[in-house]
Amino acid sequence: MIEIELNGAPHRVPAQQTLHELVEALQLGGQALALAVNRNVVPRQRWAGHTLAQHDKVDIVRAIGGG
Repeated sequence: MIEIELNGAPHRVPAQQTLHELVEALQLGGQALALAVNRNVVPRQRWAGHTLAQHDKVDIVRAIGGG
């Protein structure tokens, strides 16, 4: 296990976990999301290939519709 920061709070994930796997583990699959790692936005098409590292800072933002 490694420790990352998820939306400002400590969070442990398996070593070699990808962003896609993190989203699925958090049961957020299929939702309109934006992800940033260490303040850099990671496009959705790169989530499956982006492996998390110790102490990464991950921000997940959900898109909310309204008007």
